[in-house]
Parts: sequence; C-alpha cells; structure tokens
Amino acid sequence: MEDPVEVEQVEDPVEKRLLVPEKQASASSVEGEKKVMKTVKRPGVTVSVASKASASTGSVRKRVEPKSPLVDSSSSVNKSSIAAGASRNSNSVSLVRRNSTGGVPEKPSAVSATRRQNNATTMAIAAGKKTTEPARRSLPELRRSSLPSAVAKPSNRSTASETRRSTAMLPGDRSLRTSTSSDVTKQDTVKRSSVRPSLSVSSSSSRRVASSSLDTSGGSTGVRKTVSKVSSPSLRSPSVSSGLRAGSLSSSLDRSSSLSGRRKVATPESRDSRFIVLPQVDIKAADDVRLDLRGHRVRSLNASGLNLSSNLEFVYLRDNLLSTLEGVEILTRVKVLDLSFNDFKGPGFEPLENCKALQQLYLAGNQITSLSTLPQLPNLEFLSVAQNKLKSLSMASQPRLQVLAASKNKISTLKGFPHLPVLEHLRVEENPILKMPHLEAASILLVGPTLKKFNDRDLSREERAIAKRYPAQASLCIREGWEFCRPENAADSTFRFLVEKWNDHLPPGYLVKEASVDQPSEEDACRCHFNFVQDGSISIESQLVLRFQWFLGDRTPSNFTLIPDANGEVHWPKHEDIGKILKVECTPMLGEVEYPSIFAISSPVSPGSGIPKVVNLDVHGELVEGNIIKGHAVVAWCGGTPGKGVSSWLRRKWNSSPVVIVGAEDEEYQLTIDDIDSSLVFMYTPVTEEGAKGEPQYKYTDFVKAAPPSVCNVRIIGEIVEGFTIKGVGDYFGGKEGPSKFEWLRESRDTGDFTLVSSGTPEYTLTKEDVGLCLAFEYIPINFEGQEGESMSILSQVVKQAPPKVTNLKIIGDLRENSKITASGIVTGGTEGSSRVQWFKTSSSTLEGEKGLEALSTSKIAKAFRIPLGAVGYYIVVKFTPMTTDGESGEPAFIISEKAVETLPPSLNFLFITGDYAEGGILTASYGYIGGHEGKSIYNWYLHEVETDSGSVIPEVSGLLQYRITKDAIGKFISFHCTPVRDDGIVGEPRTCLGQERVRPGSPKLLSLQIVGNSIEGTELRVNKRYWGGEEGDSVFRWFRTISDGTQSEIRGAAGASYMLSLDDIGFFISVLCEPIRSDWARGPTVLSEQIGPIVPGPPTCHSLEFLGSMVEGQRLSFIASYSGGEQGSCFHEWFRIKSDGIKEKLTTHDFLDLSLDDVGRCIELVYTPIRKDGIRGNPRSILSDVIAPADPLGVELVIPDCCESVDMVPRRTYFGGQEGVGEYIWYRTKSKLEGSALMAISDACEGVVICGRTLTYTPSLEDVGSYLALYWLPTRADGKCGKPLVAICNPPVVPALPVVSNVAVKELSSGIYSGEGKYFGGYEGASLYSWYRETNEGTISLINGANSRTYEVTDEDYTCRLLFGYTPVRSDSVVGELRLSEPTDIIFPELPKVEMLALTGKAIEGDVLTAVEVIPDSETQQCVWNKYKKDVTYQWFSSEGDKMSFEPLPAQHSCSYKVRLEDIGRCLRCECIVTDVFGRSSEPVYAETAVILPGIPRVDKLEIEGRGFHTNLYAVRGVYSGGKEGKSKIQWLRSMVGSPDLISIPGEIGRMYEANVDDVGYRLVAIYTPVREDGVEGQPVSASTEPIAVEPDVFKEVKQKLDLGSVKFEALCDKDRTPKKIPAMASLERRILEVNRKRVKVVKPGSKTSFPNTEIRGSYTPPFHVELFRNDQHRLRIVVDSENEVDLMVQSRHLRDVIVLVIRGLAQRFNSTSLNSLLKIDT
Repeated sequence: MEDPVEVEQVEDPVEKRLLVPEKQASASSVEGEKKVMKTVKRPGVTVSVASKASASTGSVRKRVEPKSPLVDSSSSVNKSSIAAGASRNSNSVSLVRRNSTGGVPEKPSAVSATRRQNNATTMAIAAGKKTTEPARRSLPELRRSSLPSAVAKPSNRSTASETRRSTAMLPGDRSLRTSTSSDVTKQDTVKRSSVRPSLSVSSSSSRRVASSSLDTSGGSTGVRKTVSKVSSPSLRSPSVSSGLRAGSLSSSLDRSSSLSGRRKVATPESRDSRFIVLPQVDIKAADDVRLDLRGHRVRSLNASGLNLSSNLEFVYLRDNLLSTLEGVEILTRVKVLDLSFNDFKGPGFEPLENCKALQQLYLAGNQITSLSTLPQLPNLEFLSVAQNKLKSLSMASQPRLQVLAASKNKISTLKGFPHLPVLEHLRVEENPILKMPHLEAASILLVGPTLKKFNDRDLSREERAIAKRYPAQASLCIREGWEFCRPENAADSTFRFLVEKWNDHLPPGYLVKEASVDQPSEEDACRCHFNFVQDGSISIESQLVLRFQWFLGDRTPSNFTLIPDANGEVHWPKHEDIGKILKVECTPMLGEVEYPSIFAISSPVSPGSGIPKVVNLDVHGELVEGNIIKGHAVVAWCGGTPGKGVSSWLRRKWNSSPVVIVGAEDEEYQLTIDDIDSSLVFMYTPVTEEGAKGEPQYKYTDFVKAAPPSVCNVRIIGEIVEGFTIKGVGDYFGGKEGPSKFEWLRESRDTGDFTLVSSGTPEYTLTKEDVGLCLAFEYIPINFEGQEGESMSILSQVVKQAPPKVTNLKIIGDLRENSKITASGIVTGGTEGSSRVQWFKTSSSTLEGEKGLEALSTSKIAKAFRIPLGAVGYYIVVKFTPMTTDGESGEPAFIISEKAVETLPPSLNFLFITGDYAEGGILTASYGYIGGHEGKSIYNWYLHEVETDSGSVIPEVSGLLQYRITKDAIGKFISFHCTPVRDDGIVGEPRTCLGQERVRPGSPKLLSLQIVGNSIEGTELRVNKRYWGGEEGDSVFRWFRTISDGTQSEIRGAAGASYMLSLDDIGFFISVLCEPIRSDWARGPTVLSEQIGPIVPGPPTCHSLEFLGSMVEGQRLSFIASYSGGEQGSCFHEWFRIKSDGIKEKLTTHDFLDLSLDDVGRCIELVYTPIRKDGIRGNPRSILSDVIAPADPLGVELVIPDCCESVDMVPRRTYFGGQEGVGEYIWYRTKSKLEGSALMAISDACEGVVICGRTLTYTPSLEDVGSYLALYWLPTRADGKCGKPLVAICNPPVVPALPVVSNVAVKELSSGIYSGEGKYFGGYEGASLYSWYRETNEGTISLINGANSRTYEVTDEDYTCRLLFGYTPVRSDSVVGELRLSEPTDIIFPELPKVEMLALTGKAIEGDVLTAVEVIPDSETQQCVWNKYKKDVTYQWFSSEGDKMSFEPLPAQHSCSYKVRLEDIGRCLRCECIVTDVFGRSSEPVYAETAVILPGIPRVDKLEIEGRGFHTNLYAVRGVYSGGKEGKSKIQWLRSMVGSPDLISIPGEIGRMYEANVDDVGYRLVAIYTPVREDGVEGQPVSASTEPIAVEPDVFKEVKQKLDLGSVKFEALCDKDRTPKKIPAMASLERRILEVNRKRVKVVKPGSKTSFPNTEIRGSYTPPFHVELFRNDQHRLRIVVDSENEVDLMVQSRHLRDVIVLVIRGLAQRFNSTSLNSLLKIDT
C-alpha cells in the first residue's frame, strides 16, 4: 500500500473504493540489470522515470467503473497522447517512498507534481523502445519481452492452458518489477468517452485474466502474471477508481502481482483472499479539502505555512519530521490522515479526539511505543501502525475498524487487546508474538466471527476448530494477561487465573471453588454455579448470601448489556439470544457488607431442540376432601411455540399402583370421597404448538384427608297429603357416612311447639292426626368413625286432606272394530258425583301419562263408548276423573287396554271400469274397500284376445287405477284385477272386472310433418313425420316448388318420402304435402309442411385430374382438371413430395413442377381445389404420380485449386444424374503440365506420370513439391451406372510449406542431463537452431548462454528452476520459421533426503511412551541435503489388526512419541517416518515395529465422588482406570467423622453408586477403589471422600422448627402382626402416635369407642437408646429403648422418616459424642 487513497476526477465526483493487495513485495532489484533514468518535462509538471532498457510497457489513464466484472484491454487510446519518455529531459529530485503497512522501504521512484487547473491526475507511462505503444499488450507478448532480443518467442505460447500454469513466488524473487513513469498533459489526456473502464491488461485467454504487474519503486525489469480477477464479485469494491496517482497505481499493481505464479490456478476463494478492501471514502476533487505536504520536512503542525483548516478532508504529511500531534485538533472533517514515517514516539494521541470523521489513519514507520492514548474514533475503518516499537495493541475500542496493520513491531503480548467488533483483517507479521502457539486461534477468540484474514491469509480450518475448543472466558482472560495455553488445559487455567484476581476481593474466610454456567439453549433453563467454600481457619458467624445478575453480549465476550429482571440462579434464554453469549455476575454478601462481584461466561446460546421439557412440577392446594387443587408446571419450551400441555390425575392407594382418574384432564381437580386416604399423582406432558411432545413428569402429593361430616340441601320428598309417605333427604359430605340420625317432629295445635313423633328413619307416613299441621325433619350427620357434625332441619307444608280417588279401574267389552266398551271403577274419598270419562287411543302398549295419547271423544259423564274404525290397531286408553257430590275433583286415573283393537278381514264390496274403449282413451277403475285400514292393495290391467282367455298383464300400468289405451290394445278386451290388502299385510279375496267391448282404433292423423335436409343443390331432402291412428298404410306425398311471390307448382315425379334437389330448384322454396292413410285405407286430413329454401347452388367440384409430362429427374410436370359447380373461379392447386415415411412436403403452387434430385425415388402428389367465381371452395381432389426415376449420371465441372504441401486439397466439382454413388478418383503426379488430349489420355501415359492417390481429397506430400497434380473422375450413380469421365490438372506446381516444428519436448537422458526433441515440417530441413532457457518460479524466462545443442547438463544455477528447450526450424532454402519452446520440465531439485533406519525407544507396555528416532545415512551428499534442504519429519503410528498383522493408521497420532493405550494391548505398533524437504518432496516411508503390547499394572487416576452433598442425594464414584482390561474391581463405602482418622464401614455398600441417608449426616463419605485387572491382578487401592454430608434444605428447615418447639407429635403406623414377612399387609397396620420431647420418647396407641389410649413404649434417651433405619425400606424406622423395648414404625414418606429421626437425635444430643446441632449447623 504505497499511499493513502485519493481519487480525483474533473467532471463528476464519484464514490469509489480501492483494491489494494495485502502482500508487500520487496523492492530489491535483480543483480546485473542496468537502469536508465529519464525525465519527461511538461510545463508545471516534473516526472522522474526509471525504466529498464531492455523492456518497454505502456499504460494510459483509464477509468474502471464499479460494474465492470472483468479487466478489459480493448480500450481505444489516442496515440498522439503518449509521449516518449526520452524525448524531454528535466532535472528532478526523487523522493523516498516507504511502505505504510509493514513492507520493506522501496527504492526512490516518486512523482512530484503540481495539480493543473483542470485537476486531471495523470498515470505513469513506461518509457521504452516503443514509447507510443498502448498498455494493452497481451501476456505472451510481455513474456517474450523478457527473453533475449536475438530470439523472438512465438505467439502461440499464450495458450489458455499455459496461462493457467503457475508456481508460487519465492520470497527472494519479489523484487521483479517493470518500472514505469510518465506525464500526460492536458492536450495528451485520453478522452473519457473513448476509454473503456479498465485498468489491467487482459490476456488472450478467455478463461483467465492475466495482468502485467507495474511498479514505480523497483529498478529491475520483470514481468509477472496475475491470475486473480481484480473485479472479483466478492470483494468489497468491484473496481479501481479512475484518476489514480502514478504511485498508487504502481503500488496496487505491484501488490496484485503477488498473486501470480505459473502453476497455481486461482479459485474464487483464493482470488478474494488476496486483496484488502480499503473502507469507502467519499472522494472530492477540490484543493480546499486536500493538503499534500509529503517530504517537506515539516516539524510542527502549528507552523505558519501549513494552513491547516477545518475544511480539509485529505491530509498527507508522511515523510516529515513531526513528533507531536498538537494542532491536529483543527481537522474536524478529515477523513484520510497520513502521518507515516515521521518521528512520533507516543503516547500523545489525545488531539485526535476531535477528528470524529476520520476513516483512514496511517502511522507506519514512526517510533511509537504505545497506543494507550489513542482515543475512540467512531468512524475509523483503517489503521496502519506497522514498523513502530509497539509492545502491545492496547488502545481504546474502535467500533468500525475493519483493517489493523501492525507488522514489524515488538508486540509480545495480547494483553489489553481492544474491542474491535467489525475487524476483518489483522496483520502482525514480524513480531515476537508470532512464537506464541496458536496465535491465529487467539486472534479469532479476541476479534470474533468478523475476522476473515490473519497475516495476509484466510483463516485456517484448523485454527478455527482450535478456537472453538477454548472456554468462553478465554478472550477476557487473554485481554487481562492470561498466558495462552493448549485448549485441553484452558478451562482449568483460565479459572485459576480468574480466581487469583478475585482472591483479594472475596469475603474473608471464603474461597471460590466453582464459577461456571451451563450450556445455554433457547428457552431452556440455564443455571449458573458459584461455589464458595469456607476456610476452616477463620470463624464466620454471618451467612454468605449470593446475589445474581445476568447480562447478554455478542459472539465475543464484550459489550454486555444487562438483562432486566434476570437476577436469579436460573435464566431462560430467548429465541433472539441464539448465537449470543451470556454473562452472570455473582455478588457475595456477608452480613451487611457487599463484596465485588465475580462472574462466569457461557458458550453461545444454541438453538433449542424443539422438544419441551418440564423443569419443575408442583401441586398447590389443601389436600382435604372437597377442595380444589391445582397442578403447576414450569416448562422449558426449548425453541418450540408454547402450547397447552396434557394434564392428567392419578389416584394411588396405600401400597398399590396409581390408577388414572377418568375425566380429570385439567390442571385443576376437585377432591372427592374416592381420594380419601389416597395419594394423588399429577402427570404433565408438555406439548408445543407444532405437536412436539416432551417427557411426561409426575408429582406425588401427600394423602388426602376426609372433611368433617356435614349435610346440606336438606329437603322433604313426597306429597304432603294425608295417607302419603314422605321422605327426608340431604346431601352428605365428609368422608364415608356412618349411622347418621333422623328425627320427625309435629307441630302442636295449641302451643305451636314441635314434639317428636318418629326417629331412626328418614321416611314417614302421614296420618289423619297430621292434617292441617306442619312437620319438621332434622338430619344429624355422622361419619364412619362416629364423628358427629352440625345438624340441619327443614319445615314441611301444612298437611292436606286426601282428595277423591278412583281405584280398580277397568275396560269392559270386546276390543273389535265397531264394538261397544264401558269404563268401570271404584271411587273413594267421598261420595261419587258426576265423574268424567274420556277415551283415547295410543300406539304404545305401555302408558306413560298423557304422552302420545290421541283423543277419540270429549270428556263426558257417559261411561260407554263404541270403537270407531280409526281405533283399529291402536290400544284404547280411558281417563277417569273422580268427582264428589260437592264438586271436588280428584286426580284422574288412566287404564290402557290389554290388546289393540282388532279389525274385520279385508274385502271389496264393488268394482267397475269407466271410460271410452278407443285408442287414446282413458279407462278408470273404481272399487269399495272394507276390513280395517287398507294397505297397499294390488292393481293390474290385462289385455284379452277373447273374453274367456286369461289375458296378458300390461306392466306399464301395474299398480295404477287409470290406463290410457295404446296402439297395442286395438281389437282386444281390457280387464282390471284388484286384490285387497290390509295395512297389516293380510290379503283378501281378489276380484276382476272385464270391459264390455273391444278397443277401437283412432282416426288416422299426422301429429307433425317437416322436411329434413340442407337447401343445397344436389342434396337429398327427407320427410320426418309422426303418424297416429292405428297401423299406417301407404300415405300419399306430394312435393311443391314455390317462387318468391308465393306461386306454387307441383314437382312432377316427386311422390316419395324423399327428394333430390336438382339444378331447376335453385332459387325456389320446397314444401311437401302428406295425406295419412291407415292400413285399412281409412284416410285422415292432409297436412302441408313448412317451406325450406331458397335452394342455393351446390359446391364446386373437380370431376377429373391428370398429369402431363415424364416422371424422370429434370423433366417438367403439368396437369389437366375438369370443373363443375357454378361459374369457375380461380381454382387453387398445390404440389407435394411424398417422403418414404409418408410425410408430405409442400413444393410449389405453380402450374408446373420441375423434377429435381430430391424427387428421385419418391412420388409427387397434386392437390386441386375447385373454387367457384363467388369464392366458394369445393372439396379438394388429389392425384398421386408414379415413383420419379433418376437421370443419367453426368459430371458438369471439375477444377483443382492451388496446391501446397500438407494442405488438404478438395477439388471443386459438380455432379448431375440421380443420387451420386461412389465414383472413381485417380490422382496423378507429373513433372510437366499436360493439356488437351494428352490430359484426357493421362491414364494411358507411362513416362513421368505416377498414380499417387485414389480418393476425392488429397494431401500433397514432400514428394509432390514442384510437380503437377491431375485428377481423373468417373461420375457414378448410386445404382452403379457410370457417366463420361472428366480430367483436370492444377495450374501452378505444388509449393512447399513454411518451416515449423512441433512436439518440442525435453527428455531426461540421465541424472542432470537433458535432451531436446522436436518434429520438423515444411520442405527439407536445413541448419535449424537450438537453445535452452531457464524459467524461475515467478515465470521469468532467461536464455542460458552457450547452450545451443540438443543436449544440456544441469548446473547449480538451475535448482528450483525449470528448463525449456527452444527449437527454431530452418528450411533448406534458408527460410526461417518461428521459435517453438517446449513445455517446462519439472523443477530441478537436488537429491531427496533419506532415512537409513528408524528405531523405537521405550517399552511396549500399556501406559509407557514410545519415541521414534531416525538414523541419517553417513554419505556426504545426504548430510548436506539434510542440513540444507530438510524441512520437516512427519510420523504416523499404526496398530495391527487381527492375526494377519495388517496395520491400520491411528488417527491424530502424528508425533514422534506415542503413549501406549488400553486398546493397544495384544497388538503390535508400527511407526512410519517420512522426511519432507523445503521443495515439498517426501522420502520413502521407513517403518519400525514393536513386539506385542503387554498390559500395565492396574491403577486408578482422578478418583472422585460425584453428588450434591445432601443426605437425600445419590453419590457415584468415578475414576480413570488403566492397566489392561478392568475386571471386578473392589469398591467399599465408608463414613469418616470430620477431624477423626477412623473409618466406619457401611455394610453391604460395595457398588459404584451409593444413596445417602440420615445416618450419613455430618460424616464424610469415603470410597476405597481397589483396581483389579480381568486376570485377577490387583493394583494399589485409591480413596476419595466428599465434603461432610449436609441435611437437605427442606428437611433441615422442618427439623429446626420442631427442635425449637421442643415437643412434637408424629402419626405413624405399626404392624400388629409380629410374624416375619417382607411387606406388611394394609389390614395388619394400626395407627400410632409418636410423642417426642426433650426428656423422653413415647409411642401411644390411640383410643377408640371401645378402648382408651395405651402407651406401648416409653423411655429416655440414655444409652442404649437409639434409632435404626432400614436400608431397603425408606418408610420404616425402629426405635430401640433397651433390649426389651423396641418398636417398628412406618410413615408415609422418606421425608417424614428423616424428620422424625433427626428430631429424635437432635433432642437426644446430650447423650451423643457429637452434637447434632453442630452436624446440622444449628445455633444453640
């Protein structure tokens, strides 16, 4: 990067971006090349030009638009605008240009110029041999320019494949440049409208873009190719801005040349990766915003001549003597500030704080030692501090910095690295910190995901992967000065680093043991873990309280923002937090003192799995019958959309499995009587809106208790009427109901008091004494256990006297249709008066009140009733309403008949037929039905030939009472047959009625008459009619013709049912008259149809069509056609060719057809379409010809063109006569030119005539040079018929080809000796020229002096280069061809380093370390190769598989050392060693093998016990076993009192898992692990212990409360059956009360209705009193007072058991050696 970016333009200020190569190339020149200094002088402009005498390149000022995707070299340039560099001279001083991003200072080649009035910026133009040549020479031309002038390189070297070949440029060869410089005046500038937007030179290959690299700083002449596309789409700026200064252009192109190489093919990724994209700067071309004082030896910014102003935007002050920034604060609008190569030492950057708009800052090449005072610049995007004395990059955060170049400093630490949230490029080459391992991974951690390049390279996958293995807090620790270590040790190392910083600020007496955060996941619980342990040396009274606060940051752990209300131990990340990092600060508080917080940082929040899970499940509500309890679930939705979970309740009886409660599927549930003495289970399954289900979770409740007995809704059921029985009821609640009490009381008539009249039963029968009084009912609830609740009572209405009532109600009489029946009954309740009776019918056999009853009569006094027809099939119901003589009516009574009313059998009482017995008449049958309700009676009509036959049924009218007489019934008798059917399906006797006369036919007549057909001449018209009236005979037809005035005339001869229209009918209307005649000659009325017309002429028609002409190729065909159909118009005809596949090909529409070769073997079809004069077309007619025959073969023309050696010669000839076959061709060579008859008789000539070919085409050979060639041609048709032969001869003799050479190649004859080969062509070879060339890795080709023979021997100068063989063909007549170069050889290398032998040190035992040692050969050559060219030695370890001793590679085992693992036992190991030299070559692999690996001594490392530290938790022992395959290792769990060395064995606990209990409270758990190999060999036992076991917090809280009370009672169960059994039966368990106080313990059996309470066990806490637990039953405990008094108790839960045991032990602590208060940490 030579200069800061400044782009100016005369016309429109355009916003551009500049592509600058990242690679900084050296400016050293190639030794032995001369340089000539030339100057070009223009008025007001002085340009210094350095160019090489042997090379010339040109460049013009070009503009590149942003949208240009490729580099174009086709821009037009006015040649007059290019001035020769040597034509004008001027004395000028060259200024030193230095690299501002860390490159080596380049040699003097600067341009000092003053801006002209038009502000046009000129580009550098190279001065060479051709000064007017435009800068668009192709890459091959530039490559040839680097060769010696005596040998011109052929143009065909610039093939696409050669362009793609490239090799990496060696560091030592970066100095090759083409020095260019020029000055273009106002008159010499290129017109913008004629210049294509291009900067680089385009290669001739369309698939790669190669540009010559130009540089103003170098003095050497070299040409390099760039494969990378300058306008790569992925770069931030797609093009280079116009109007660049010469220095900027050369620098840009020079750095782009670092991408070149002959063997490297650029990929899109590599193309993008080779450029740094400078941030965009708004460009303005005006002097008032730009100040350029480079190299003016300015010492102070406050100098009077500087003219600094606030309007300046581009300030260039490099190469001066500035040492302070005082005065820069005035530059408030500056965007680009270049202070490179001054005398700044820093700090002292505070004045830059006013430069808020600064975007690019260049501070390279100073003596700066610190950036700590560099303020935060909100718009700074590019910062260069290369070539200073910085020891670190500590500075303020730069929010928009994208590029940071800090190469060539003394940076040795990353401490204080700033927060750079958008940094993309970081360069720290040539700094001491490069020795730091995995520096790139550390940079990725510090910068974050925005970093794209590190030290001019894309980030490697390996370093990215390594960076991901570091903990989240690594970047913070690096900034604090943490020593970067390997990723597997980083977690412990960073924690220790943070703890050391925290220790001085922690509460006294406390240490941090853990500070971590779980892996956060979307919408899932993320818990932080902060563990403070107390230092035993300090006594602390106050309790340590932790306060939490969560923060959210970006992917890099910086800029954390506080999360509101996130101050708990658990935080739930949201969806928008995915990819971000969480930070939690823990603030310890001890008493009133708040200490500085510590923190933990999480890894990035990962997306949720979408499967929800329940984090916490609780049941709220009092567990008493009748209450409503509610289940509450805390759900982690894990990225899914919150939905409604599935809830269900289960009921679990004592010692039984849970049973689902049907219908209990909500979160709320009301407890019922069935739940008493049961534990409920709340089951919840979370379900998202997407349907994803989580794992169901369960929550058990305690046992449900019964509610106190009570009653509500007490009421009296029944009529309060004398003689009725009433009942008192109520809704009982409160467990199972026992012997509740019921009492009935009657009101006193005198006093109004109530006296008891009945008790013990809820029912009561009203008596005569109760009439006129009220009754009271009292309900006293009592539960099953005898507990009595509050009574409830209710008062009845006044008891009424009984109304009249009917009993013994009956229906008397026969239940048949029309029978008489009577209602009979006994009326009670007074003297019967005018009782009312009403009759009903119903279809139901059962009586349900008045529902479904249909009245048959009104209510009346008469009790007799006659059954009507409507009651048939129904049941009879009578409603009897009793009435007394005083008019009081009683409740009506109903009675239903025992069976339905029966009916009479079905029959017909009459049957007859009415109507007209003639065709078309309607006959109607009538009949009378009796016998109940008629059903579907059967009707049929019959036809009879005579009156006595049975007749045939007429199916069309079956089931109908009417029949319309059809034609089939004429002359026959008609009868009607009816079979009566009742609705219940009973069939009666059928009856038949026969008609009195035969059916008569109807009078003949026509129902319709019309003419069918088109009114067109030649069309047949038909009569369409409908006849009626018996069988039709020969009806009469007459056709009429009617003119337009209505005159009608009969058409003679037209007497049929059809008529053909003729020419005479044209213009007339046609109608027909028809007289219907019956078969018996009866006539009907005549009918005249409607007219049709007028008649129009018929379509034109072609009657005949014939061909005229011969059916032979070359002949002409015509035709003759005859026409009819009105006046002929312009008829249309088409010629078609019928192909072999039947497809028609249209040829022409002319009157004739000339037959061609395409018609041979095919048929011709003519389609003729007749057209009338009025344009009407007729139907086309076609005719098909015979197959067209071919003509005789004929050669029309034969000409031989000019002949040249090896050029294919095709004579020009013309053939006619069918399909041409394989003709005869003979080529003759003759020394003299034959003509006339001699030429025609050439086949007979013998002297000087030689046959040289027998094909149509001929390629002259070397023998034909100077001779004449003649061709004899015998034309032949495809069927073998031959025509007349033709002979032709060439005009000039055959000339030789230009000398060329092909297949130029280099062949290695032996080690170091090569031979050049090539195939000559072009006449006879003369003294051809040979040469040898040497090609460097940069693509530079140079001639090897003195190498001019076919063979060449390699020298030392040829190493790392390639050889090319040059072949210049020379013909015998001294004509010289073009030089051809061979493909370059492989790179010439010295001998490959070898390994003589590989040895292994170490033992082949598991756990031991094997080391591979290589032995180098003793030869002097190998010793030299190893010392000079050896680069790396790689190793690969293998393991044998199976018995065949085949080896498989071990992944990730590439070190010289290998630690033998468990899986290696029984196998052999092999180490493979390969040596790689600096040229990338590898030696043959060398192997070393071990014997069979033996197992090591068994041992256990890193033994620890996992568990949370409470007495209810599960503990597991974990360790890393080694020493062969583990067998049955021994584990023993023990207890250890704090401060005591004694260990107490826990019987039976020998597994890897151990569940703690209250016996472990206050003890340390100790696990002794004795490793045992599978063959029985034991190792040394190892032990691990826990911290003292603490009481679970919930238990601890309850125990402390009860100990504070001093006296507690517990409910328990006792097994009254003392016989030994595994599980006590529910029936054998009895309730007990356990009373505990500070003096004694007592077990009491509670009293009942039949017994008093009884104390079963009583005793103090004096030894041997103790409490025992049962390992296999968490609900049981045993209290032992002495050897004779003990009791086994059972409680509902383990929680309650633990509380009981701890309370008893707490109250008995004065008899214990260790106070339980100290174990529970209770203040006494």
